[in-house]
Amino acid sequence: MTGKPPTLGRAVDRGLAPFRGRRAASLLPRTRLGGPVPWVIAIMVALCVLAAGGALALSNLAASARGDLAGSATVQIIEADNDLRAEQARRIAGLLREDPAVTGLRMVPESEVAALLEPWLGSGEAVDAVPLPALIDLELAAEVDEDALAELETRIAAYAPSARIDSQETWLAPVLDALRTLQFMALSLIGLLAFAGVAAVWLAARNALGGNRDTIEIVHLLGGSDAQIASVFQRSILLDAIAGGLLGLVLGAGAIALLANRFAALDSGMVAAGSLSAIDWVILAMVPLFAVVIAVYTARMTVLASLRKML
Repeated sequence: MTGKPPTLGRAVDRGLAPFRGRRAASLLPRTRLGGPVPWVIAIMVALCVLAAGGALALSNLAASARGDLAGSATVQIIEADNDLRAEQARRIAGLLREDPAVTGLRMVPESEVAALLEPWLGSGEAVDAVPLPALIDLELAAEVDEDALAELETRIAAYAPSARIDSQETWLAPVLDALRTLQFMALSLIGLLAFAGVAAVWLAARNALGGNRDTIEIVHLLGGSDAQIASVFQRSILLDAIAGGLLGLVLGAGAIALLANRFAALDSGMVAAGSLSAIDWVILAMVPLFAVVIAVYTARMTVLASLRKML
């Protein structure tokens, strides 16, 4: 009999064929599934952590935007004559203060409007040459819907035919849709990476089984069960998965911290709303654990299925 491990050769030569259970399974070499498997798992975990961090940040950003703009609207009065525009704004503000649908309002100063338009119109004479609209920020009652806004717009049209009400949630809807699309793409990427990791473990387990086929057959003859043989490979992939998962977590967390630092330099309130909370970091720390569980389960199922076909 060629190709036997030394321990197995001595056992057979001494006539110890009645070995059973763990003693028989212990004759199987403790070779690691090894090679690139820990590195593949590390890469998969790092990318999953990065994608999950992005999805969580986008979720926080969308939730913050909804909370900040919920129940908000802006009345815009467009009129070329400055005096007439100011008079219309005062009359509309008086009407809105008496409306039960409006819980608060603020007339936006013209200097603020000019500052908002400065990136497009510039400053100085360029702004003076353009009639700026009058803006009134509204805080609406919780029960106000689109129909109530349309009715309110009809009422203020009697004072200023050019006036209109813009719900901030309405113009924010395309932005929220884009954020949801990005979240879906991040979750899809996590699914693809998990599938790729399963495929890598499956291939590694199949290769390890093929390299030890003769030894496995003899271990079976000595009384080793499929479950005991599978546990040998299971322990091997467990070590690989733990090492790769921890390395991937460090790489992914480092990449997230670097991106967070770059975005923080923008000094934008909207970007700051997408920062990760302590709970988000706990969720990200769970990614390697899921990777280890999936890898070990895949290795075990692969080995058991292959043994049933092999023997």
